[in-house]
Amino acid sequence: MRGITYRSSMALIPSVTKLVVLFVYHVIFTTIFCIALVAVSATSFQFQVGGERGWIKPSGNETMTNYDKWATNNRFHVGDTLYFRYRPNDSVLAVNYTDYKNCIVFNPISKFSDGNTLLRIDRYGFFYFISGQPGHCKAGQKLVIRVMVQSSQVAKTPRTAPSPKGNNGDSGDDDDWDFFNWGPPSLNSTIKRSNSTASCILTFLGGVLVILSLFIV
Repeated sequence: MRGITYRSSMALIPSVTKLVVLFVYHVIFTTIFCIALVAVSATSFQFQVGGERGWIKPSGNETMTNYDKWATNNRFHVGDTLYFRYRPNDSVLAVNYTDYKNCIVFNPISKFSDGNTLLRIDRYGFFYFISGQPGHCKAGQKLVIRVMVQSSQVAKTPRTAPSPKGNNGDSGDDDDWDFFNWGPPSLNSTIKRSNSTASCILTFLGGVLVILSLFIV
């Protein structure tokens, strides 16, 4: 009669010590990952223009849609992004001060009409936006923002920021706006703090599941 040999299933399972080591490494990795995401979020932020109501024609109730007040309540820096959410029949025009003041829609610096527009700020100074729909700009669907100057940017870019208007009421030099190119936002500039938190949680839970799977026979 053949002898029956038994093999302990414990030989197939990593030791408790190994589990502890793996868990510690995972916690360290997750911590570093979260710190990196928080650092990115702290240096750039995404603003939804107009708040929850988005980019719409004011209805006459200034307490509900007031883009001047919204812009004043926020501080914009290089690296931030502006998120315009609007209806399919509307648009966003980046213009100079003269066109902003007079609601001229025929010669914009850039035009967007996709309904969900992300614009990355790559320099400091003043920026002007209006709606391309007839009558919307004159009704108040227009926005001017001032991008704050940071000390590191002053050292790298000694050029004086353009003023919103010159002595005669017009922009100082409209040519300053011609070189500005609204390119697609960088990856870092679109990361929100809420997304960073979710990424940290998912990364941690995913690592825990991987470690636990090593103990399943």
